[in-house]
Amino acid sequence: MTTYQLRAANPAKTRADAVVVGVVQQRKGSSGDKPEAQVAAGGEDVAKAYGRKFRPLLASLGVTGKAGEVHRIPTGGTLSSPVLVLVGLGPVGSGKDAGPDQVAVRRAAGAAARAVTNAASVALALPADTPEEVRAVTEGWALGGYTFTSYKKPSDTSAPGTVTVLSPSARKSAVADAFETAQVLAAAVATTRDWVNTPPADLRPPSFADAVVEAAGATAKGRGRTRVKAVVHDEKSLAELGCGGILGVGAGSDAPPRLVELTYAPKGATTHLALVGKGITFDSGGLSIKPSQNMHEMKSDMAGAAAVVQATLAIAELGLPIRVTTFVPMAENMVSGSATRPGDVLKIYGGTTVEVLNTDAEGRLVLADGIVRATELEPDVIVDVATLTGHMVLALGDRVGGVMGTESVVDDVLAAGETAGETHWPMPLPEEMGERVKGSKIADVLQHDWNRMGGGLYAGAFLREFTADVPWAHLDIAGPSYRSGGAYGHVTTGGTGFAVTTLVEYARSLSAGKKK
Repeated sequence: MTTYQLRAANPAKTRADAVVVGVVQQRKGSSGDKPEAQVAAGGEDVAKAYGRKFRPLLASLGVTGKAGEVHRIPTGGTLSSPVLVLVGLGPVGSGKDAGPDQVAVRRAAGAAARAVTNAASVALALPADTPEEVRAVTEGWALGGYTFTSYKKPSDTSAPGTVTVLSPSARKSAVADAFETAQVLAAAVATTRDWVNTPPADLRPPSFADAVVEAAGATAKGRGRTRVKAVVHDEKSLAELGCGGILGVGAGSDAPPRLVELTYAPKGATTHLALVGKGITFDSGGLSIKPSQNMHEMKSDMAGAAAVVQATLAIAELGLPIRVTTFVPMAENMVSGSATRPGDVLKIYGGTTVEVLNTDAEGRLVLADGIVRATELEPDVIVDVATLTGHMVLALGDRVGGVMGTESVVDDVLAAGETAGETHWPMPLPEEMGERVKGSKIADVLQHDWNRMGGGLYAGAFLREFTADVPWAHLDIAGPSYRSGGAYGHVTTGGTGFAVTTLVEYARSLSAGKKK
């Protein structure tokens, strides 16, 4: 297990097994000039130790400072550390205050983490003068070095035992707080990744519910912390409640559905945030079955649920003064003789009837039950998170999440994402989408209409029908929640943990009294 330290020390004199320094691409003169690789803030003492040899060294190694570029160099005694790791932070402008932003720092730290293996200790001399930069360095390293090895044989490669973040502001309380916050958030994101990466046969609704209850129970162990309480509704309780969406989606599986409800209610909290997360532990598409190609990635269809749970627990561990109630509907969407059929009508919790036309548009059905449950508590804001539509992936790609809902809430979620280093994009909810949702001839609303135009917006409009006019935002994370390709920056292959840090930052902004 890695231990993290925050110190104000000279990186040229640290005796860590490896010292990491950033390199930027700085353009001088006209825009047509070739950018020059230069040491980034935090690494000045290392460059000074090399003296006039440093720039020729960069040139001879072909160091450009391009984002994600990594070079390992034996120091030969020039530094106290035997290995110097140079990591690119990308381009910066000219001028005294020019420097890489937090996203670049976070990604560079992540890239460096994957390049440093079998080092017992590492010192990070990246830009880390402000609380935001310290957080970016710490989170980036912890998440960039994440691996999921539960199903692999033991490996000789191991993470460093000690990682020291070097900051000239290490003794400032705000910087120390950011350092501690980063570790909490990185752990929450890592656990989200673990859950998403777990094979679907080993994380079905009952076992997923057990894992959430166990994680919530751990919050009671901290002295002075407010406990996160968990209630689990099994299939019998769901039937008594009338949660037809969850039951309908889970009807085809021999693993019965669950609804987990978490409550964090610290004394003195005046703002109430409700979170709802889609927890489809595996999505075959049901009778509207998916193509076989890439169906294995549908174990990630519970990424929204994992994100809201871990965000709730991180909020509690950080002691944020905000009440949070979290609803996690869980089901496995499978094919069998008992599965919901296209053409069936389901009754959502609260009584609204839904005509089902596509059993592969199941996420909105389970979310509807959870959202209505949330409205009964009259929260200030509801935020739901889901890997909801392929339409959003087509629109925004696999690194950007879509956000829609009440304009003021959407704006605040976007701001929280920027602080957290996650990219979201605002999406509209045109009035005609509401008309389409009410197009059923036999039920109150229509789950899906097979019109491919604006399908992601249709899904948002469908969810809006269940919000009872409570301020609300819907986060569609179908693209950035799972990384099929290679790692980049602090994002590794497989589950990414996207939305956890955005939710925590949004809760922080609400608890600080910002607009809802």
